[in-house]
Amino acid sequence: MARFWVCAAGAGFFLTFLVLHSCFCGSPILRNFVFQISWTTENVLYRLDVGWPKYSEHFTGTTFCVAVDSFNGLVYVAQRGDNMPKVLVFTEDGYFLRAWNYTVDTPHGIFAASTPYERSVWITDIGNGSYGHTVKKYNSFGDLVQVLGTPGKKGTDLNPLQFDNPAELYVEDTGDIYIVDGDGGLNNRLFKLSQDFTMLWLHGENGTGPTQFNIPHSVTVDSAGRVWVADRGNKRIQVFDKDTGEWLGAWDNCFTEEGPSSVRFTPDGKYLIVAQLNLSRLLLLEAPPVGSIGSCSVVSTIQLADQVLPHLLDVDRKIGAIYVAEIGAKQVQKYVPLKSYFLSLGS
Repeated sequence: MARFWVCAAGAGFFLTFLVLHSCFCGSPILRNFVFQISWTTENVLYRLDVGWPKYSEHFTGTTFCVAVDSFNGLVYVAQRGDNMPKVLVFTEDGYFLRAWNYTVDTPHGIFAASTPYERSVWITDIGNGSYGHTVKKYNSFGDLVQVLGTPGKKGTDLNPLQFDNPAELYVEDTGDIYIVDGDGGLNNRLFKLSQDFTMLWLHGENGTGPTQFNIPHSVTVDSAGRVWVADRGNKRIQVFDKDTGEWLGAWDNCFTEEGPSSVRFTPDGKYLIVAQLNLSRLLLLEAPPVGSIGSCSVVSTIQLADQVLPHLLDVDRKIGAIYVAEIGAKQVQKYVPLKSYFLSLGS
């Protein structure tokens, strides 16, 4: 009985601490206590960083996407709404730096290109305004550098290049660009462009067969030269050779309930992190060895609260932290690897 009361007292102290932390530190996780803390994990590899960001008041719209500049320690968040900044810039420690709104209409995906030679932010814009249906490159202060597509005009043409609801992109350190075009629009396409924006290869047809898509929603590249696409409407991930565009295989056995909405690899390449929007869940999947795709294997899960709705995520390539843009909770949350996993990242 004494042991029971000790445990009960400890639990009460912990809950009191969380509530006080919410009141005085402005943690976005605890703004609605019952709603936000109900997440669980299996085979726990990550913990929630309740101190990120330092203040949640900067999230004034619906947070659709997040990108990490690992080289410079910056985190970019794109949100939607009227009369508000569309892009917020934080430090990796959660301090707000600045915001910008220039030429951004309705952001959907965001990517931070981060190398010693390149520092830029790319945004896919699905708005119907003068800069909608484009993929745009900015510097870190929001100055527009490059526009891909035909601003303000959706379409299917390749010359001139047109997009319709471009969902996301991934930029390699070489400058090569992978774009998934078709968040419910006319197109269901995967592009690879060179650093001078020459078309290298394309898959672009609606359907359920190999190389066909139904809402290609997210794209990433692994260290083995494979391109991974979240084929959300078909409830699968398709895999391609990054040099030739050859179809290598697909994973669907992990997505019987709902398709993937976001895909990113951990820095060590051991795991593919996947968001499932309507299930409010993150999956950590075991990455296959070189030369094999095999089938999907779940290593760990993070179950978020109902209606959190994780839309797109990104991973810090140095420390492995996961940042999740949640359109239901209207916030971005950060998950950091546990100490044991930190050690494996450094090995």
